[in-house]
Amino acid sequence: VQLQASGGGLLQPGGSLRLSCTASGRTSNTYRMGWFRQAPGKEREVVATIRWSAGSTSYSDSVKGRFAISRDNTKNTVDLQMNSLKPEDTAVYYCAAQRMFSNTWGSWGQGTLVTVSS
Repeated sequence: VQLQASGGGLLQPGGSLRLSCTASGRTSNTYRMGWFRQAPGKEREVVATIRWSAGSTSYSDSVKGRFAISRDNTKNTVDLQMNSLKPEDTAVYYCAAQRMFSNTWGSWGQGTLVTVSS
């Protein structure tokens, strides 16, 4: 599956932004989709995940209550709604896909930069 992420930008603390990831190719065997981020000088970390079929979600503690992940199976998209953004949310955000019967995130989008600064 190929992934294309979009929606990054520059905004002030407290603002909101919505990232979108469009999947193409063979999505029928997708088990889970996720959003990850990598801040300058830090390792990549998981932000939120969603099971492709069931729609169940999980979030990192740092974004719980502020971010919401959703998917549209008919459009093959996964969105990340980010509210109450903080400077520490500044990072390159990546979407990723995990296939059924796999324990690795095998497909990655190109990344989109989110900068939160006053």
